[in-house]
Amino acid sequence: MFFSKLKESLKKTKETLDIKLSNVFTSSKDINEIIDEIEETLILSDVGFNTSTKICDHLRQDLKKQLDKSEEEIKTLLKKEMAEILENSQIEEISDFDYEGKQVLLVVGVNGVGKTTSIGKLTNLYQRAGKKVLLVAADTFRAGAIEQLNIWAERVQADICLGKENQDPSSVIYEGTRKFLEGDYDVLICDTAGRLHNKKNLMDELEKMKKVIDKNLPDIKKQVFMVLDATTGQNGAIQAKTFFDKIKVDGIVLTKLDSTAKGGVVFSIVDELNIPIKYVGVGEQLEDMEIFDAKTFVEAIV
Repeated sequence: MFFSKLKESLKKTKETLDIKLSNVFTSSKDINEIIDEIEETLILSDVGFNTSTKICDHLRQDLKKQLDKSEEEIKTLLKKEMAEILENSQIEEISDFDYEGKQVLLVVGVNGVGKTTSIGKLTNLYQRAGKKVLLVAADTFRAGAIEQLNIWAERVQADICLGKENQDPSSVIYEGTRKFLEGDYDVLICDTAGRLHNKKNLMDELEKMKKVIDKNLPDIKKQVFMVLDATTGQNGAIQAKTFFDKIKVDGIVLTKLDSTAKGGVVFSIVDELNIPIKYVGVGEQLEDMEIFDAKTFVEAIV
């Protein structure tokens, strides 16, 4: 079920790659020309220059050991190398859903990426795994953000700690951490501002929130998830780097895959920043978010 949804949501990315890769094999070329053209195809598909070069360097090494250099074999090896790029960051001893202790998610991302909607879908995923979730509406600077998250809380029937418009976000986080401890919740998910009047203020505010969480919940597992809009392509990779330079990002939640041909951006994010893709949004419905799987993703685009 999930693979068919993922395949459908990555249809535009796959079509773009398929057309370009088919053109690579249309006329007789030597193996080096073929790999050079594959590299160019990956770069043009938002995989990123450095990551595309790495994939194709490994592909060259693989093919030196192979007698079979057919189109089918080259594509098989290409898929293997692409999956390995994504799998390198996915070494985790236990999934978020199997973790038995309490945990906190601080959700970051610029405005317009689908952050609040993603929080609603993530809450649904955790609830389906039997977790009791508390939401914190700490995006107090964007008009309507608190109300929007409250609507999602009602939709998924989760408790929520509401801030007031223009309230200090860290004070809302403080209230949320107290309620979290008092209410015997499993997961605390905190929404944050996507933009203040400059980047320094945004990053300073996120650091302040993290300090409040660390102080009030010192022994609890904490993760920062960044929501990224797949339609932004390499601009999304730049956004991730900006956040990563200032605040440790533990995972990416990728949205809007179904409306773009730029799904290739996940490779450069994972490869260059070593941030794993944790979840992918595969549609508009509440259930349309799933745990990311590297091999499934590559099968859906190549």
